[in-house]
Amino acid sequence: MKKPSSKWHAISIVVQESSCATAALCRNKRFLSAQVPMLPMRDCDRAASCPCKFKHFEDRRAGVRRTDDVRHDLRSEFIVSNRRAVRGRRAVDSR
Repeated sequence: MKKPSSKWHAISIVVQESSCATAALCRNKRFLSAQVPMLPMRDCDRAASCPCKFKHFEDRRAGVRRTDDVRHDLRSEFIVSNRRAVRGRRAVDSR
């Protein structure tokens, strides 16, 4: 077996319509490569003709998280909506 290229290398189980109920419970779940269950799964009632396959990912996370762009957008949105950036509401504040 080929060694994973990253320490966060993940694997998910691709479930088919004819897959067992045990495999269906793992649908859309990513496992770190060291923790992935073997196929066919232990409780598989279709072990002789198991249609499940593995799909490999570079990262265990499914979406973008905490990128610099996202943080920048959040800060600029906060500055625009920050009421302390404008003058007060009192009549004396507008002078």
